[in-house]
Amino acid sequence: MGNRIILNKLSYHGYGALDHIKEVITDEGFQNIVVFTDEYMISSKNIEKVTSKLDELAVDYQYFTDIQSNPTIKNVHDGLAALEAFEADAIIAVGGGSVIDCAKAAAIVHTNPDFEDVRSLEGVADTKHQCTPIIAIPTTAGTAAEVTINYVITDEASKKKMVCVDPNDLPIAAIVDPTMMESMPKELTASTGLDALTHAIEGYITKGAWELTDMFHLKSIELIAKYLEDAVDGKASGFEKMALAQYVAGMGFSNVGLGIVHSMAHPLGAVYNTQHGVANAIILPTVMAYNADVTGEKYREIARVMGVENVDAMSQTEYREAAIQAVKDLAKRVGIPETLDGIVKEEDIDFLAQTALDDACTPGNPKDPTLEDIKELYRSLLSN
Repeated sequence: MGNRIILNKLSYHGYGALDHIKEVITDEGFQNIVVFTDEYMISSKNIEKVTSKLDELAVDYQYFTDIQSNPTIKNVHDGLAALEAFEADAIIAVGGGSVIDCAKAAAIVHTNPDFEDVRSLEGVADTKHQCTPIIAIPTTAGTAAEVTINYVITDEASKKKMVCVDPNDLPIAAIVDPTMMESMPKELTASTGLDALTHAIEGYITKGAWELTDMFHLKSIELIAKYLEDAVDGKASGFEKMALAQYVAGMGFSNVGLGIVHSMAHPLGAVYNTQHGVANAIILPTVMAYNADVTGEKYREIARVMGVENVDAMSQTEYREAAIQAVKDLAKRVGIPETLDGIVKEEDIDFLAQTALDDACTPGNPKDPTLEDIKELYRSLLSN
């Protein structure tokens, strides 16, 4: 069975990428556009960097902003109603992963009404039609939602994050302009950057990894190690490289899957509304240690691209420890907490662990965990 790669039809990168929005809209002939975004983008007027170009084209558009940081089934239905009421022929999704994920889900149901029950989209859904066209403009350098075939929606009733995988949800165009990311607070820049690092490392060691995706993931790890701190410090060069790094990671993991870092992070968002990048960043080193004995020589290459010296002189145990330590050190330098204290409650661990075990990302982990393994991983990240 051959390996599959699915990417955007078109993408633009770097400072000035926003200038290409008009040609995409003109080439596609879009007339009625719903702009999915969040209230911050509206109140800060950052959205005007996008809508000013729509005004120049004289196309009709309206906003949809009722999107939570962990988007819910209700958010999806409300977004769908906005598309139907406006008779939309396209979506421009301007925001982080939450905004783009909500747009993907609403766009899928818009063209596949048999999946109006959003819960039916969990896992790999057998949709028949490409979603309503999406132009994705990320405002964070972490999720790579603009280039992936995945999205995550929270089922509040069951306190579960549903991971949905569908090639029909891929945005037709990604506009990855660091200008849209420069207003991120330092804390968000750090956590989304570590989210991107998690994508790259998990994608690199997942069961489905192969040479082409390895190339993407290693380059992403290298860029993040070099430039995340510059982005946190507000340097333009840091934002430009992190915007590229997170996209390159998405090119890989979207096609080969992730692992139990994401499986364990997802229920933290559903139960405690924990910011996804923070959860991933805290969990990543611990799960790297858990997976180390089944990763062959890959941790040596992670250590190498993260700047660890003399890795070829190290034993397997030494370079594995060095890779894990390099991740810990980077996370500490950008202010990521080291434990789940204040987030996870001991009485919730059974539920969290079962939910993580059942998560769609778990089968991709290089080591098959048991329920007790995951419980112990959670407990190991608590001080008490």
